[in-house]
Amino acid sequence: MSDRTTEEDSARARRFRDAALPHLDAVYTLARYLLRDPSDADDAVQECYLRALRHFDTLRSEDVKPWLFAILRNVCRVEYGRRSRVLLYDVNAEPDKPEDAIPMWREAQDTPETEILRKLDAETIQGLVAALPDVFREVIVLREIEDMSYREISTPVGTVMSRLARGRAILREAWLKAEFKAGQKSEQKDELAREREEQLK
Repeated sequence: MSDRTTEEDSARARRFRDAALPHLDAVYTLARYLLRDPSDADDAVQECYLRALRHFDTLRSEDVKPWLFAILRNVCRVEYGRRSRVLLYDVNAEPDKPEDAIPMWREAQDTPETEILRKLDAETIQGLVAALPDVFREVIVLREIEDMSYREISTPVGTVMSRLARGRAILREAWLKAEFKAGQKSEQKDELAREREEQLK
C-alpha cells in the first residue's frame, strides 16, 4: 500500500509541476510588485506554491495561472496585514477624469537614441507602477503586465474596471509630472551650458 501511495504522490507532484511551474516567473513578478521587496517576494512565492501543491486536488479549472495569482494575493495580503494595519490610500479620494486624458507615450523612430529613451521610459513606468497604491498596483500588474482578463482577476468585474481606470489615471498623471520634471532639468542644463559658453568667450 505504501508503494501505491508513493506512486500516486509522485504522479500528483509531476502533474502539479507541469501545470504550475510554467507560471513561476509571472507569479514572482506579481509578488515583487505587491510586496516591493525581492526577499519577501521569494518567501511569498514559496508559500504560494506550497499552498497550491497542498490543495492541488481541489482545483477544478484547467487554467492554473489565475488560481496561483489568487493564492499569491492572499499570501501577500496576510503578510502586508501582519506588517501594517494602516490603510495608506483612500480609494474614494479622487473622481476619475477621463475627459482630459493625454496619451502617455507617442511612437518614435527606431534609432539608438530612441532605444535608450524607451529603456528609460520603461524604467520610469516600472517605478511609477511600483509606487501605485496596493489596490491599483495589483490590478494594473494583473491586467496590463500579466494580460489577465477581467474575470480571471477574481474581483468583481465592475471593481476591476473601476480600479483599472483609476490606476491608469494615477499613472498618467504621475507620468506627465515625471516628464515635466525631466523637461525642466533639461532646460536648466541647457541654460547652464549657455552660461558657461558665454563665460568662455
